[in-house]
Order: sequence, then C-alpha cells, then structure tokens
Amino acid sequence: MVLVASHFLISMPAFPPRKHSNKPYRPHCCTPSSKLNQLSLSNERPRACECFDLYKNLVPYGEAWSWQKRIVRDKKVSIEKNRDCPDTLIILQHHPVYTLGAGSSEEYLNFDIKNAPYDVYRTERGGEVTYHGPGQLVMYPIINLRNHRMDLHWYLRALEEVVIRVLSSTFSIEASRLDGFTGVWVGDKKVAAIGIRASQWVTYHGLALNVTTDLTPFHSIVPCGIRHRQVGSIKGLLGEFQPSTGYEKADVPYSNDCQLIDIARASLIKEFSEVFQLEIHYKTIPMLDSAETTPVSHLRN
Repeated sequence: MVLVASHFLISMPAFPPRKHSNKPYRPHCCTPSSKLNQLSLSNERPRACECFDLYKNLVPYGEAWSWQKRIVRDKKVSIEKNRDCPDTLIILQHHPVYTLGAGSSEEYLNFDIKNAPYDVYRTERGGEVTYHGPGQLVMYPIINLRNHRMDLHWYLRALEEVVIRVLSSTFSIEASRLDGFTGVWVGDKKVAAIGIRASQWVTYHGLALNVTTDLTPFHSIVPCGIRHRQVGSIKGLLGEFQPSTGYEKADVPYSNDCQLIDIARASLIKEFSEVFQLEIHYKTIPMLDSAETTPVSHLRN
C-alpha cells in the first residue's frame, strides 16, 4: 500500500500529553479531546521498541533502505505466525542523496538526472523529491499499526506531532501543520519532511528533520513538489529569532553543530516514545557497523 502524503485535509486526532515539561504544551492545529489513546488510560506497560541509534554516523541511503525492508519482511513473517514482535526505530544521518517517492515527477528536479550532483533513488514511499544529508536527523519507525491504530492519516499526524513537540519543548520554536500538506512548518519554512510506506500495516520510511543541514542542495530541487515555499533548519531558525518577532529565545546551550544534533536526537527519541507510548530499548547494530558507515565527526574535522 502506497500513501502519497500530500493534498488532503484531516481533523487532528488526540495524542498523549507530554509527561514532563517546564512549560505547558500548546497543541498546534489540534482538535481538543479528552480521549487519549487506550494505552495511555490503562495501567498496561508500554510496548517495547528496539532502537538502532546510528545518529552519529552517515549511513549510505541504499544500505539503510535495504535494512528497513529486511526488518519489514521479518515482522510480516512473525505476524503471519501469530508471534509478537517489538516495534523498531532507526535513527541516523545519510550521505548526500536525493530520493523520490513512488509517484514523484522528475519535473521537480532542477538538474539532468543523468548528471545529478548526488545519487538519486526512486523509492516506494509517498511524497515527492527530497534531499538527505549531514546535519539532518532521519527517523525510520518500523511499527505494526495493528498495535497502535490502523489508520495511515493518524500515523502521519503522529509523526508530525513528534517533531512539533521537539521544536516546542526543546527549542521554544512554535511549529505547525499546513492544511493540505504533510510535514512540519515554521512560518513558510518546512523543517521536517515525512514520507512513508505501509505493507500489511507495517510501516517503514519516515521523517527527516533539518537540524544543522546545509540547505544549499535543496536549491537543485523543488522540495516535496511545493513551489514558492522555503526549507528551514533548527540552527537557522534559532539564529533568526529576535524579541521583536514574539518568539521566546530558547535556552539551548550548545557550542557546535554536533552538540545541537545531540540535543535534537535526544528530544526526538523522547517525544517519539511518548506520542506512540513505547518503551525504548537500545540495541547494537549487527549489519551496518562496517566501513560503509562514516562517523559524522570524521567529515567535519
């Protein structure tokens, strides 16, 4: 099942409130509701989610894509045999690459695809063309929606909710959804892109949040097929905010890009676990710990 994540209007579902915050959370474009999901109202222990945390490494896109598909196949086998299996979260950065969704149009490429500045992959996810590269945190949740809600619109809104909470709670950045589009916006700047695929209700692909990303490669495409709007990053937005804008300056102590990535990564995992009501269990990486993954610090020295 392919979901092209654009051009639809939805009503916002309710999500569990943040557990700990030093200021109230303001749900953006959210329909108030006293009904949280069933798990949050029960005494049931949160479901387990195995987390492969490669955020300090640049992982080749093709390698991560193949890895996701292998995990999806394994989960589908377990489901067919009525065996329970934990959800999975992969978090990483990629070498510079352009990716297109299943139905993406090459008209959104501002270059000859035969002479592309970086590798180009056409994938089975929804959405149009986007860019991945250093300084961008990519989260690939591979979860069985049968254990959450069998509703792809709800799932997309939940991924958006994760990013909105990160920006609000950690960086004092007021982000929002944009009617008719998928992703997370601050003003007219898109800071997070989302594109997914679900196979027998098992999800893969996911979201990409620009933290310290060099935005120049986005100039070679029409990001997500949306013209006349910009792409932004957390680092750029923090630098732009002034008291006259009405935004509260975030008290985020960081001295370099790597520290800002560290802060954003910790917040992403925390908010993901709360929105999806999952207990995170970190696991070692048996198959990607190879010469093909490049520590980000090596590229910045």
